[in-house]
Amino acid sequence: MFVYAGIRRDWRWDQSDERSVYLARLVRDLDLSPTPILDQLAGDEESCLRACEVLALLALAGSPDAREGLRAYVRKGEHWVSVLESLAVAWPPHWWEDLGDVARARIDAEAELPWLSEPWTRFGIEVQRPSFVPRPSLAGLDTAELLLLLADTRTEDATKVDALRALNAREPAQDLIPLVPSLERSDGRRPLPLLRRAVERLGALAVPAARGWVREDRPWLARLGAEVLADHPGPEALPGLVEELVEQWTARTWCGPDRTARRLARFGPEAAGAVPYLRRFWLHTPHSYERTAYLEALAAIDGDGLEHVYAEALWDCEETTRLLGITSAPVHAETLGRIAALRDDPMETAAVRAAARARLRAPDDPQS
Repeated sequence: MFVYAGIRRDWRWDQSDERSVYLARLVRDLDLSPTPILDQLAGDEESCLRACEVLALLALAGSPDAREGLRAYVRKGEHWVSVLESLAVAWPPHWWEDLGDVARARIDAEAELPWLSEPWTRFGIEVQRPSFVPRPSLAGLDTAELLLLLADTRTEDATKVDALRALNAREPAQDLIPLVPSLERSDGRRPLPLLRRAVERLGALAVPAARGWVREDRPWLARLGAEVLADHPGPEALPGLVEELVEQWTARTWCGPDRTARRLARFGPEAAGAVPYLRRFWLHTPHSYERTAYLEALAAIDGDGLEHVYAEALWDCEETTRLLGITSAPVHAETLGRIAALRDDPMETAAVRAAARARLRAPDDPQS
């Protein structure tokens, strides 16, 4: 059976690709027995945890065999620590709290102290503590104070990284731009961690400065400037970007064309030459994590004829793609029925269920 094979073997092109909800739905909707998946728990840790992810979702969907099988594994299975930590994340506490006696007995006899807090602190089990002292959060400082820390040459690198982390959790700060060239590691060879993310969040605001950065002698700053300009290309860049996408398709380059797609999307209808290749990537890429970017680019360049694609997206394995489908799928009985199913599915992510609820409450939807 192909579904069981998909759970036994990790077919993902990249570890960031999502599969567990998709596979669990196939098991449930095809009314397949969970027994072969329960048997997979006896494999190595990687195989065991793949099975655990699917079984934990099936339990949420109402499978007593999946729920009791995982609980039984915690009592006697080899990789029980990782499984119990997964269940503490996926399940409501009352489904696993009564395993405290089992956990205390097994942790004393068999296992090293765990690192995560749940479910161990709830059971009164000591967890490993990091050897370093956690740094205090800078989230309480306002943006101006964070920028002052970054501008001060006396501020340690670690504190500057903390300041960048705090900035990345709030609205982009344009006053960060003139500070960028100074935000390098003490060896002068690399930028501080989190700086690239901070600059990326500034978007087009960083373009004027980036034109100067690309002429810098410092390689890291020149690369950063080139990345900013590539992400916000001028009209002269369009033919090269289309050619880049063509070459990526010809070479079957599965990691990276999503970035090309995002750059092309900025041109809107002028990038029509890219549409056939974006459609091919949408249909054929094994790297499902990138499908969202292809659909977003198609919508920005030529949205005609995408109704069936948005409807298909409602069944996608990637949460971000399902969210696009929920937002844009056409209004008819099949799609609205699917959105209602996503809204009510206990295996679905919280973000997808919330988006489905919002779509079905919209005034233009007959089911609202």
